[in-house]
Amino acid sequence: MKTLLSVLAATTLLAGVAQAQEIKEFNIGILGGENAQDRLTSQECYRAAMETALGVPVKLFTPADYDGVIQGLLGGTLDMAWLGASAYAKIFLTDPAAVDLALTKQNLDGSTGYYSIGFARKDSGIVTIEDAKGKVFAFAEPNSTSGYLVPGAELTAAFGPLDQFFSEVKFSGGHEQTIVGVANGDFAAGVSWADGLGNWEDGYNSGAFRRASDAGLVDMNDIVQIWQSKLIPEGPMVVRAALPADVKAKVIQLTADLWETDPKCAYGVAAGDAKDFVPVTHAEYEGVVAARKLQEGM
Repeated sequence: MKTLLSVLAATTLLAGVAQAQEIKEFNIGILGGENAQDRLTSQECYRAAMETALGVPVKLFTPADYDGVIQGLLGGTLDMAWLGASAYAKIFLTDPAAVDLALTKQNLDGSTGYYSIGFARKDSGIVTIEDAKGKVFAFAEPNSTSGYLVPGAELTAAFGPLDQFFSEVKFSGGHEQTIVGVANGDFAAGVSWADGLGNWEDGYNSGAFRRASDAGLVDMNDIVQIWQSKLIPEGPMVVRAALPADVKAKVIQLTADLWETDPKCAYGVAAGDAKDFVPVTHAEYEGVVAARKLQEGM
């Protein structure tokens, strides 16, 4: 990891048009998917470590929706964020020079992907996605990869227009809202994300189910999996391209070393157990960019 990151940092330092400059603060955007306070709590250790490394105030921002983070990165009010692949695709299609790709999460088995998982209440009688036909189905929100882009495309390809297959299609507002909504019976079924490793009753090893289970928001034994997407590339950590090169290098190195230096903190950042944070390139997201481009009619 340290060898890979030293190469990445050196490349950033050589290629960056912004030379060593002073920054007055550093702003981190956190995507939606759970309530704002939980997002702040799980990332506080990360914020504090970043503040120590950079020597300037570091602030966390938790916009109500994914687009708040996307627009913050595009507009320069946010300096870094962990994005889903679809959110990154939107930024790239809007301004390919806005952010630099840095790292992605590596699972315990060495893979760097995850799945959109369809699920329903255990007592609903729904055991397959076909059983959810004619019922209320929940996606997370339009800029979510596993909460809309991928499952929406795969389910449409299989069943046709979803507003005709399901009685009603709703956006819950985020992964946590979908999980809680299905568990409470507000939706008959929905989709969220997980690495697909480990045990269902734990919420798998990492992902939205694990985070909701850890927070006591859902008992995984009360819900069942009814569908699984194809493998989705794990979302990237990005940094604002216009940042000074030395700042980018420090942020990337701190994050790359996080599982070694503070595994408890890394668990919060990764939404569960993982192996590492490793370098990633645009090539990993070309398929998602193409899907997003098609969805938006570009």
